[in-house]
Amino acid sequence: MKTKYKFVNNFFSIILAILFAILIRSFLFEPFNIPSGSMKPNLLVGDFIFVSKYSYGYSRHSLPFSLADPNGKVLTGKIFSKEPKRGDVVVFKTPENNRTDYIKRVIGLPGDKIKIISGDIIINNSKILKQKLDPFIDTQKNQINIDNGRRRQYVEYFFGKEINILDIYDNSIADNTHEFKVPKNSFFVMGDNRDNSQDSRFPSVGFIPLENIIGKAEFIFFSLENSRFLEVWKWPTSIRYERIFKKIK
Repeated sequence: MKTKYKFVNNFFSIILAILFAILIRSFLFEPFNIPSGSMKPNLLVGDFIFVSKYSYGYSRHSLPFSLADPNGKVLTGKIFSKEPKRGDVVVFKTPENNRTDYIKRVIGLPGDKIKIISGDIIINNSKILKQKLDPFIDTQKNQINIDNGRRRQYVEYFFGKEINILDIYDNSIADNTHEFKVPKNSFFVMGDNRDNSQDSRFPSVGFIPLENIIGKAEFIFFSLENSRFLEVWKWPTSIRYERIFKKIK
């Protein structure tokens, strides 16, 4: 009999722990890892970040698997909604399938007119100024052998923020665009690695509805270079200690 009660108590303890974890993940913070280089130099492959779920309000995408509803017919819209600011780094579900998580920087707000000319961002007829910096050294395993990892880096003076970006090539596919007008309740986003980012410049991503935004990227809590999380034997030489608890700007 005692064994039975012990089993029942353990079972309910596990259920409560799972529910508690789901509540934290859904309403407070959710961890994500960075799988690609689209946000270099600010976010690197192997960074693990926390995203605040409360920053912009809650939608069905705040819940695990978006309630398994790719068509968006359950819990439409947002509650306690708050608009992201220009320059915020956000995680969102792509409108194309409402499943894939992307992380990009908010460039344009509802009503903005945006175009890219020779790699420069023009917002409402005002050019975003930038200045060249020393090259960024990309130490990712499949990148270090290309020009010794040297990548052309700039600082962009973006509405009171200074944002480091990569602009590696001239006249790349998205260096010159038509003018975009951001619709109501939607946002224009771009990656900081301008020549290696699928973002609002491309039809496959497009404008991001407010309800698709999961939250704001806040800080890096762990980081590994050229190593996978489960390869713990590599951790002593792979952990980027200087990036742990680094705030995302």
